[in-house]
Amino acid sequence: MSNTMDAMLTRRSIRKYKPDMVPEEMIKKIVQAGTYAATGMGRQSPVILAVTKKELRDKLSRMNAEIMGASSDPFYGAPVVLVVLADKSIPTYVYDGSLVMGNLMLAAHELGIASCWIHRAKEEFESPEGKEILRSLGIEGDYEGIGHCILGYADMEAPEAAPRKESYVYYVE
Repeated sequence: MSNTMDAMLTRRSIRKYKPDMVPEEMIKKIVQAGTYAATGMGRQSPVILAVTKKELRDKLSRMNAEIMGASSDPFYGAPVVLVVLADKSIPTYVYDGSLVMGNLMLAAHELGIASCWIHRAKEEFESPEGKEILRSLGIEGDYEGIGHCILGYADMEAPEAAPRKESYVYYVE
């Protein structure tokens, strides 16, 4: 089986992480894979915020938890958060950003790094606080948060895959 197919069949969402930081060169490889995701008409509407700065990571965690109505860390202790946002002026922006998220998670798995897609980025970056974060980073435009790809070293066993439902595929011949 090819490495790509193996990664697709064996990647699982991890919800418990060790505090150890992922090496910068691995983060760069994962991010690079995200930048090669297919996008509508090649417009490349997404941007990726690669957050390793603990203060910003913790701020995003707090904002996300407030939206969720929780006090626990929605990033499960992962030390790296890759936030995917996409330009709302591009009609395919949600799909484009979703494909970036998929590439990030598959690349991480290929490199032995655990990941999980965490939602509520849309609400985070629609808030005044989220918009200020983007402004402070020099990111201009009308971006919508698509998701957070958390990264780190798993502090748990990967769960087994759920059985695929019978009605998943309909062949029309």
